[in-house]
Amino acid sequence: MVDTNFTQAILKREHPLVMPIGVYAGLEMIGATVSQSVSDAQVQAEAVLAMHDRFQTEMLLTAMDLSAEAEAFGGAIRLSENEIPTMVGRLIRNAEEAAALPEPTPGALRTAVHLGAAEHLAATKKGIVMGGCIGPFSLAGRLFGVSEALEATVLDADLITLLLKKVTRFLTDYARAFRDAGAAGVIMAEPAAGLLSPRGIAQFSAPYVQQIAEAVQEADFTVVYHNCGARNVHLPSIFTSGAGVYHFGAQVDLAAALEEVDSSTILAGNVDPASIFYGGTQDDVRRKTKEMVRLARQHRNFIISSGCDLPPGVPVENMEAFFTTVRGDSSK
Repeated sequence: MVDTNFTQAILKREHPLVMPIGVYAGLEMIGATVSQSVSDAQVQAEAVLAMHDRFQTEMLLTAMDLSAEAEAFGGAIRLSENEIPTMVGRLIRNAEEAAALPEPTPGALRTAVHLGAAEHLAATKKGIVMGGCIGPFSLAGRLFGVSEALEATVLDADLITLLLKKVTRFLTDYARAFRDAGAAGVIMAEPAAGLLSPRGIAQFSAPYVQQIAEAVQEADFTVVYHNCGARNVHLPSIFTSGAGVYHFGAQVDLAAALEEVDSSTILAGNVDPASIFYGGTQDDVRRKTKEMVRLARQHRNFIISSGCDLPPGVPVENMEAFFTTVRGDSSK
C-alpha cells in the first residue's frame, strides 16, 4: 500500500469519493473556450470553481492537456477554440535527435498555465487540488510518434530508453512543481501504455512511473495513475508502478479488478465520458453511475469517476444526473 494522507482518507471514508475529470465540462458555465482554458490559468481555475460551485465537488482538478509537456520539449501544437490541443507531427526521428533533445524546465510555455491554475485553486482552499500531467511512455510517444515508439520497444530499445529517461526527469520536476504550487497530487495520464503488452508495460512504462512516484510521493502528495487504454490483463504490470491510486477507463472490468486486488489498493473509474456523459441520456448516466455506487458500497478502496477526461460540451443535465445519483444512492 502507498500510504499518503489522500489514500488514508479514501480508505477511512464512510461514503465514496466522487472525482470526475472534467475541467472542459465547466467551460460553458463561465462562457469560455477550450483555447482560453489551456492558455490562461485564471480562466482554467474559474471553470474548475464553476463546477465546484454547481456540484459541490470535493476535488479541484487542473486540465488534462496531454500536449503541454510535448510543447515544452519543442513540439508543434494545434490549438483551436473548442478542441483539446494536439501535437502535430513528430519532433524527433532518430537516436541522434533524441540524444540532442534539450530538456525543458517546469513552467516552460503552457506548463506554466497548469501550474498557475493549481496555485489559484489551492489558494481558494475549497477542495483537494490535483494537477494533471502526461505519463512517460505517452510523452515519449508524442515526441517520437506513437507507432514509432511502439516499434522501438521491439527493434530499438536503447533509443526509447534514452527518450524515456529524458522525459522522466522532466516529469519528476513537473510533479514537484505541482506540489510546490499547493497541489495534493497529480493525475498522471499514461494512455499510450495501454497499447503495449503487459511485458511492454513492465519494461517501458511502469519502471519510469515508479521513478517519478518514488521521487515525489510523500504523505501530503499522491500520484494517481490514469490509463484509459488499459485492460485487465495489463493490471499486474501497472500495479508495479507504485502509484497511490489507479484510475481506469471503460476497457477495464473494475468489478473483476476490485475482487483481485487487496483492500488497500485504490482503484477509480469508469463512467465513459464519450458514450455516457457526452452522448448518453440522463437515464444512461444514472444507470451506469448506479453500477459504480454498488461497487463503492462493496469496496471502500474505490473512487467513483469518469473513465477519462470529460470532453467539451457535456450536457449539464448529465452532470447533474451523475452527482445526484451518487449522492442519493450513497446515502442509503
